[in-house]
Amino acid sequence: MEPREAAHSARGCPHILISVQAQRLYLFDPDPNKLETGSPISRPPRAEFVVSTSRNGTGQEQGSFRTPLGRHLVRAKIGKGAALNTVFVGRRPTGEVWTPELAASSPGRDWILTRIMWLSGLELGINRLGQVDTMRRYIYIHGSPPSVVMGEPGSIGCIRMRNQDIVDLFDLVPYGTTVEIQD
Repeated sequence: MEPREAAHSARGCPHILISVQAQRLYLFDPDPNKLETGSPISRPPRAEFVVSTSRNGTGQEQGSFRTPLGRHLVRAKIGKGAALNTVFVGRRPTGEVWTPELAASSPGRDWILTRIMWLSGLELGINRLGQVDTMRRYIYIHGSPPSVVMGEPGSIGCIRMRNQDIVDLFDLVPYGTTVEIQD
């Protein structure tokens, strides 16, 4: 299946499409020919990245540890200028840099590295507010250790990327970029 832009973003902004089934993130350039109604004109993606979504599948509920579906936007971008493998806890750099030795000293730790793009849902009752609020669930697109397998589900809800990939994506998209997550 060749990806095509499935949802629209604001005129002049790029758009991200994440396919849970394909374990891929697609970045679409702004479409200067976008129809006034918001209907997209199909075109191929500018970039494609292999990702890892939740090992528990998809779902919206708080505490489900699943990747939420639907329309979102990048509400916050965290980590600009941080070194590759910078460790974040609570969206703040810890001063640590991930190494295999650090990982061995903290088995089972869910590593959030390099950059964070914090998502916020756009669909009331589906991924915004109440027990389904993506932002309150702390769902991010973020970097991961090189030991994390990409292309298969493995996270506890977030969208994991290779560190250089998240740096590249982070630099290409502004705050407010729309993100569509599909099964």
